[in-house]
Amino acid sequence: MHCDLLITNGLLKTPGHPGPDCGQPGFVAVRDGIISTMGSIAELPGGVEAARIIDARGSLVLPGLINCHNHAAMTLFRGLADDLPLMVWLQDHIFRAEARFVSSEMVYWCSKLAAAEMILSGTTTVADGYFFEDDCVRSFKEAGLRAVAAQGIIDFPAPGVPDPADNIDTGARFLQKWRGDELITPAIFCHSPYTCSAETIVRAKDLARQADCRFFIHLAETANEVVESRKLHNLSPAAYLKRLGVLDQATVLVHCVWLDDDDLRIIKEAGAGVVSCPQSNMKLGAGAAPVDKFDEFGIPAGLGTDSCASNNNLDMFREISVAAKLAKVNRLDPTLLPAGRVMEMATSGGAGVLGLSDRIGELTVGRAADIIIVDLRKPHLTPMYSVDSLLVYAASGSDVSTSIINGRLVMDNRELLSIDLPEVIGKVNEMARRLKAET
Repeated sequence: MHCDLLITNGLLKTPGHPGPDCGQPGFVAVRDGIISTMGSIAELPGGVEAARIIDARGSLVLPGLINCHNHAAMTLFRGLADDLPLMVWLQDHIFRAEARFVSSEMVYWCSKLAAAEMILSGTTTVADGYFFEDDCVRSFKEAGLRAVAAQGIIDFPAPGVPDPADNIDTGARFLQKWRGDELITPAIFCHSPYTCSAETIVRAKDLARQADCRFFIHLAETANEVVESRKLHNLSPAAYLKRLGVLDQATVLVHCVWLDDDDLRIIKEAGAGVVSCPQSNMKLGAGAAPVDKFDEFGIPAGLGTDSCASNNNLDMFREISVAAKLAKVNRLDPTLLPAGRVMEMATSGGAGVLGLSDRIGELTVGRAADIIIVDLRKPHLTPMYSVDSLLVYAASGSDVSTSIINGRLVMDNRELLSIDLPEVIGKVNEMARRLKAET
């Protein structure tokens, strides 16, 4: 047997494994970017030839985490305007900073910083939406990060699209450019019902349907958004999108904090997916999404960090831990969103929301080799009674020793192999000095 990469002696986290310790140490063989075979060490064929062998002894081998919502370039705004209400934060600080500082160069370098942060903390796929998204994609491809990358659409002059009348055509060019890429799945990101007209939302969704791609939109993030929607349309935000005819299985609704049962039924009937961003919602005082209700209604759900401007980190291990705990305290029920379920949301569930469940999200033969290795030889990871419990309540991104994306080793023993991190940090810090001097 010949393979490009062989992982040996690690504990394998495979779908549905009930054991507390993932069973006996195993192996994973990768060829042409795909998991070609795997099993226990006892099943490893003799005479295996591999271009690279990784000994994962004392470690856990699992699918890479999937961040279902981010604006990667906003790493530049990390800590810029904290402890403010969402609309004050957005309109008085973030929109103004974006208008002044977002450029092709800024998006490229700041997205590369985000890629480094995500790879170092175990994320192998991200759903991103922003302006100058071509430059974000360029940085992701160089980093080796898999992405569902969405061109941003909004109804006022935006970076890279000074005339809002051009926003749909800009999105169409983006979709055409990246169609068929091995790592990049292009998509459309329509900012929200309160920043986009009905006509823009419908045209953007029509474009997404023509391209057979995902359509992302922020929805029901704050209580005030629901109040204003009822004033303007006599409908909740979810009911408004239903009336516009833009809800279907390729629609991804982000945040979804303020939903009632009628909204949940609308989303369920449409087959749309949702993404919860618990740390961002907590920090902005928006509230807690009814994640337990997503499961109750059978709505596909994933997790996202949102941007560094509102989180302020991109560590998905933090996100899964907060998601599990917030669901419990929000309902005063410690049985809600158990560890195994929240891990599904960060892996196979997220893959389903993004339309990639046939490619990523599980450590399974035939799936893309998007794999991370977590070093278990740490005091805070000892002992291990339950793999899911350990990952959700004890692990952090810094415990990831190795990251592999599409069969490519992008981090080895905590060393980034695809990004010149000192160069990236230097570039972003220089931009931050200019931003600080002018604000």
